[in-house]
Amino acid sequence: MFKPFSAAATRRHIFAAAAGGAAALALPGQGLARMPLGQPQAPYFYRFKLGNAECTVVSDGTLPLGKPADSFVNITKEEIDRQLKDNFLSADNAVLEQNILVVNFGDRVVLFDTGMGTDTLFGNTTGKMLATLKQAGIDPANVDAVVMSHAHIDHCGGLVGDDGKPNFPNAQFYIGQPDFDYWTSDEKIPQNYPARPRFLNQARKNLLPVRDRLHFYKDNQQILPGVTALSAPGHTVSHSIFMVESNGKQLCYIGDLAHHPVLLLEKPRTQFIYDTDPAQSAESRVRMLGMLASNRIPILAYHFAWPGIGHVAKAGEGFHYYPEAMVMTL
Repeated sequence: MFKPFSAAATRRHIFAAAAGGAAALALPGQGLARMPLGQPQAPYFYRFKLGNAECTVVSDGTLPLGKPADSFVNITKEEIDRQLKDNFLSADNAVLEQNILVVNFGDRVVLFDTGMGTDTLFGNTTGKMLATLKQAGIDPANVDAVVMSHAHIDHCGGLVGDDGKPNFPNAQFYIGQPDFDYWTSDEKIPQNYPARPRFLNQARKNLLPVRDRLHFYKDNQQILPGVTALSAPGHTVSHSIFMVESNGKQLCYIGDLAHHPVLLLEKPRTQFIYDTDPAQSAESRVRMLGMLASNRIPILAYHFAWPGIGHVAKAGEGFHYYPEAMVMTL
């Protein structure tokens, strides 16, 4: 004998079946499209166009400074914590990038700064430049010029290998003479400079073997077609930034004008422990960031979050950094 049809009963059966199916799918070990963990990260390079030039950013790896208050001075820990919290950044460890710019102008290849090399002062996440150049399909032997913003341990460290041979065998090298003289001299570096022996040894290891191929640039000098040096001293005695131009397009490689996109921009006269002249460094930062903001010139910052490309704009007493969206088509 048939029971009378009940819509309510039918709905109950449908819901019960659906719930049972959902529960089955939620059971441990019941995934239908399992995928192994531990997949490799994406390659550590990014390519983009600047006028007629092809630019590539490779990385020497992340550089952890440790507690921010140990590196950023004349600012309270409370203010550091506030700035970092407001920008969703860790207050426990200031981690910098090392964004190395390579510009292929078509008739020459220019590389800016070279990372830490094999020195592990800041840990074992650095020293990746040669590997990431290879990932990007760039042969160091095809680099015509290596331009250094200054002679610090994390900028000249990749010039020469531990075997004493240049990593860029066919390149000419460019740096400010005051930096070369200062960082290779045991007499000039202050005795209380942080990690002094490591900075001295790194400069000597990497700069002295290529002395015969070094060219010393000056302020506002076009050191190569499409590359002009602009003096921004203070972080080191002849720290410089570089205007890169191709077919009417500009990009400013700012080196260590600012190490942190928040702590040295929101209050740009904050000082950094590795500055040789902190007050002068702060004034250079304010002057150059003001120029870049006023002219809306895009920047590539060596230590900002990967790949370090964006704009700066005036914001109150300081500046704000606006990262540029990565464009994955050339």
